[in-house]
Amino acid sequence: MNVEEVLQKLVSFPVLGGQSNLSILNWIKEVLESKGVTVHLVPNEEDNKASLHCRIGPAVDGGVILSGHMDVVPVEGQEWTTDPFVLTDKNDGKLYGRGSCDMKGFLACCIAALPQMLKADLKKPIYFAFSYDEEIGCLAAPELARAIRNQYTETPKYALIGEPSMMEPIVGQKGIYIMETYVNGSAGHSSRIKQEISAIHETMRLILWLENKMDQLIADGRLDDRFHPPHSSIHIGLVKGGIAPNVIADKAHFYWDLRTIPMDDIEGIVADFEAYCREREEVLRLIFPDFSIKNVEHHPSVPHLDTKADDDIVGLIKRISGNSKLDTVSYAAEAGQFANEGFQSAICGPGSIAQAHRADEFIAKDQLQKGMEMMNKLIRELSNEKFT
Repeated sequence: MNVEEVLQKLVSFPVLGGQSNLSILNWIKEVLESKGVTVHLVPNEEDNKASLHCRIGPAVDGGVILSGHMDVVPVEGQEWTTDPFVLTDKNDGKLYGRGSCDMKGFLACCIAALPQMLKADLKKPIYFAFSYDEEIGCLAAPELARAIRNQYTETPKYALIGEPSMMEPIVGQKGIYIMETYVNGSAGHSSRIKQEISAIHETMRLILWLENKMDQLIADGRLDDRFHPPHSSIHIGLVKGGIAPNVIADKAHFYWDLRTIPMDDIEGIVADFEAYCREREEVLRLIFPDFSIKNVEHHPSVPHLDTKADDDIVGLIKRISGNSKLDTVSYAAEAGQFANEGFQSAICGPGSIAQAHRADEFIAKDQLQKGMEMMNKLIRELSNEKFT
């Protein structure tokens, strides 16, 4: 199958983050095994999801992991002009479908290049590492990266995460953490605002603390000009509470996300917020003993990526992508998780992130071809006796 045919098949699997991915997983597994490739699965506890990894080439140190996720985001509520799970060619140089860009286009390039990989005289191996539940918090990648490190007698050196970057090498990503905060106050008549504890009022104080924390990081010079914005950001995306304007709210909650530049520490910022929450509890329980603030982790923190300009992977990505400009991104991806397992990591893949997560998502055909050109160059690199 050529790359467009592979992509057509991949898009046809409507596997959303959080759902069982066995349909798309089993199809990919069957394709790989039909070519004689030994496939290893990393299942979840319920055995209704799994990541996949395999090796193509010799069992020697220094190989390259090609990593991508199999899940996509929902289409509900979006106004699509085509069936999102049927790859559609409008003869405008673009291929439309959910996941065509983010990031089944890269997976299609990997699978379409497999026959050439198998024919090549590789001196260093290529690994596929395809995960699940990336779209709901990069949940499977840590276990997948560990499984690759533990499965093989040899050790890969590099990890290329094929998120859509218009084939530009990405060497930095922000870390991300999402929290749900629940406030329990005391209900009452609005005239008794000083005798009761409004969960909404306390929620606003917590939100203001978070905004002030972000501003303080900026004022303290915690800046990294490689990123946009060049500082860690704290954003409140959802707030709920109250039943009427004349009723003091006894319940309120909000969701917030924290995106950190490499010099800042997610755990430290969260610990500071937790300490402030405990201070408020101590004060307000003198008025209402059952006052509480509960923070619930929405998903585990996703670590940042901070690949150095002189790391060997930078030269490799420049050569195979055809681009020498290095960039960073503020969205979360699995690159930092692979880096934490000791693999030199970078992001580079076909398509534009501007097309991801929206109606009529597409990947340009020329981007798919550039993705295939990158695969061909990688194969040539790894067939060279001098590759390190």
